[in-house]
Amino acid sequence: MEHFYLSLLLLFVSFVTLSLFSLFYKHRSNFTGPNLPPGKTGYPMIGESLEFLSSGWKGHPEKFIFDRMAKFSSEVFKTSLLGQPAAVFCGPTCNKFLFSNENKLVTAWWPESVNKVFPSSTQSSSNEESKKMRKMLPNFLKPEALQRYIGIMDNIAERHFASGWDNQKEVTVFPLAKRYTFWLACRLFISVEDPNHIATFADPFQALASGIISIPIDLPGTPFNRAIKASNFIRKELVKIIKQRKIDLAEGKATPTQDILSHMLLTCDENGQYMAELDIADKILGLLIGGHDTASAACTFIVKYLAEIPEVYEGVYNEQMEIAKSKAAGELLNWDDIQKMRYSWNVACEVMRLAPPLQGGFREALTDFAFNGFSIPKGWKLYWSANSTHKNPDYFPEPQKFDPSRFEGRGPAPYTYVPFGGGPRMCPGKEYARLEILVFMHHLVKRFKWDKLIPDEKIVVDPMPIPAKGLPVRLFPHKA
Repeated sequence: MEHFYLSLLLLFVSFVTLSLFSLFYKHRSNFTGPNLPPGKTGYPMIGESLEFLSSGWKGHPEKFIFDRMAKFSSEVFKTSLLGQPAAVFCGPTCNKFLFSNENKLVTAWWPESVNKVFPSSTQSSSNEESKKMRKMLPNFLKPEALQRYIGIMDNIAERHFASGWDNQKEVTVFPLAKRYTFWLACRLFISVEDPNHIATFADPFQALASGIISIPIDLPGTPFNRAIKASNFIRKELVKIIKQRKIDLAEGKATPTQDILSHMLLTCDENGQYMAELDIADKILGLLIGGHDTASAACTFIVKYLAEIPEVYEGVYNEQMEIAKSKAAGELLNWDDIQKMRYSWNVACEVMRLAPPLQGGFREALTDFAFNGFSIPKGWKLYWSANSTHKNPDYFPEPQKFDPSRFEGRGPAPYTYVPFGGGPRMCPGKEYARLEILVFMHHLVKRFKWDKLIPDEKIVVDPMPIPAKGLPVRLFPHKA
C-alpha cells in the first residue's frame, strides 16, 4: 500500500513539474525570433502584468514605462502583459507609426476580459463591433449636433450643482463628477434624465468600470466577477428602456433623431437586418462607460489643480465670469460662449497631460513587420503610452510643472500630446468631452472657491487616475 501512495505522489509531482515546464517553455517560445526588441518577459502566464498594474496602483504609472525605456530602449521594448507577448511603443515617432498604420499593420485589441463582460459582442469581434459604432457616432458627435447639446449640458449642470454642491460645506469631488457626466450621458444617449432612475445604475457602473480591464478570474469577490454581474444587471435595465422606446417610436411619442438609441433601433445593415436588443444594449453600455468615465476623471483633476494653484484658478474664474456677466437671467450657454473659453480649455489640456484619463491603448500586429530595426511578430500585442511623451522632458520641459501656456499658439508638437489617442481610432467623443468639461468648469468657478481637505492625497491609477479618497474639498461660495 505504501508503494501505491508513493507512486501516486511521484505521479502528482511529475505532473506538476511537467505542467510548469510546459508553461515555462510555451512562455519562452512566445519570445523567440530574430531581432526582437530588448526587454524582459517576467513569469509564465503573469508576465510583467503585476509590475505594470502596481505602478498605477502606487500612483506612478509612468514608472513601469520609464524604467524600461532607460534600461532597454527609449522607443520600443518587449514585455508580457495580461498573458500576452507585447511590445511597448514610446514617444511621438512610435505614436505616429501606430496611429497611421491602423488596419494596415495593426488593429485594435481588447483583453479577453472585455469580451466576457460584453458577451453578445463575441458573435463578432470587439474590434468589428467598435468599427460599427464608429460609423454611427459621427452624426451625433459632429459640431452641428454638439451645438444642440450645449443648452442641455448647461441645464443639467445647473441642476447637478444645485442638488449636489450648493449649500454644502464639504463635498467629495470624484463621485459628484461621475454623477454629472453620467447624467449627461444618460440624457444625451438614451433620453433618461430622472435622477432617481439614473441613480440605480451608479453602483453597478462603478463595479463595471473597475473590472473591465482586470485579471479575468471569475471567482466571487474578484473585480472581474463583480464587473460581469454589474454588466448583466445594467444590460437587463437597458433592455427595458429599449423595449419601451420601440413602443414610443411606434406611437409617435419618441422621435427617430432624438438620441443614439432611436438611431440604433431604426437603422438596418446592408442586408436589411436590424440590431438585436441585446446588441443595442451592449453598445449603449459601452457608450455610457466611454461617455462619462474619462471625463469625470478629468473634471476631478481640474478641481484638484485649481485648488493647488491660485493664479490658474483666477485666470479661469475671470474668463468664466466675463461670460456669465454677458448672459441674461436664465439664458443658457451657447456655442459662441464655449469658443471664448480658451484659457479654461488650456488648463483642462494641461490637467489631461499630467493625469491622462486614457493612460494608453493596445493594438495587435496583423502581420510580421519591422520597426526601428526590431522585428514585431504577427499576433504580438502593442501598447502605446500617453505618459511616454506627456511626462518626458524632451517634449514637455519641466514635465511636472503645471503650465497651461504649453497649449497656446500651435501647442505641443504632433503626436506628443495624446490624451484622446490618435489616427482613425482617436476618441470620437473628444469634442463632446470638451463641452462637458468646459460647462462643468463654468458652473464650478462661478459658484465657489475651495480647499483640499487632504493636501497630500495619494493618486491611484485603476485603470484611470483618481484621488485615493475621492478628493474631498471645503467649499467657499462666492458672495452674490
